Amino acid sequence: MKKSITSYCISNGRVAQTIWGPLPASSKVLLRNLTKEYAISVAAGDVAYLEGRWYITHCGLLRIAERRRCAGINTTLERHLSDPDSNRWIFKATVFKTPSSKGFVGYGDADPTNVSPRVHGAEMRLAETRAVNRALRKAYGIGICSVEELGSLPAVRRPAEEPNPVANPHPTNGSNNGQPRLRDQLCLLIRQYNLNPTLVKAYAADFCGTEKLGEASRERVEALIRQLAKSAKENRDALQCRLSAYARPQEVTT
Repeated sequence: MKKSITSYCISNGRVAQTIWGPLPASSKVLLRNLTKEYAISVAAGDVAYLEGRWYITHCGLLRIAERRRCAGINTTLERHLSDPDSNRWIFKATVFKTPSSKGFVGYGDADPTNVSPRVHGAEMRLAETRAVNRALRKAYGIGICSVEELGSLPAVRRPAEEPNPVANPHPTNGSNNGQPRLRDQLCLLIRQYNLNPTLVKAYAADFCGTEKLGEASRERVEALIRQLAKSAKENRDALQCRLSAYARPQEVTT
């Protein structure tokens, strides 16, 4: 069993560095601890790495709850605190670890001022998600914040002493006008539609006609993001099927 956990930690570390590039030692240690404690999967999108910090995702929290045999989750809209006219919503979530549990409570709020412009119009759903995330983190003692609780998507940055593995004379992820960088936009898209980041990366390289996504021009990456967003919105299942074609075939032993 110990060997299995060690192998899982190594695999998670490799996938993480494939997606986000070289990680500092402190981030590697925290990822290893999260893997051992909660059996999180980087490839499945259980965590995200933003501004040098790890964040748990909604799907990651739900998987943890399922493995820990969560007895149930109840959510209620706090009508007296919400304001439909301004699209401000507040939810209360209660997580029951066992049928006899008194429950762990979490609150979540969302309005146009504390969500990304990309999800305007979905404030009610995001408020409920935030409430559930907070309740789950309390119930299972998860100290790191969830991605969905962030007011906006932070930029993906690395320590100054580390070279950016995707840097080139014409950076695809840079921004000089305060807009989210392309890498951030792609990460947000993956989380929003719960896509497999490893498969998206393989598809992206093929779409851009480069061996690595970092070598593609900004125009091609922008076109990729537009295409992915359109496909995910119109028919997510069809997109998932298309991405599955980029999965590496599993070796069969007899």
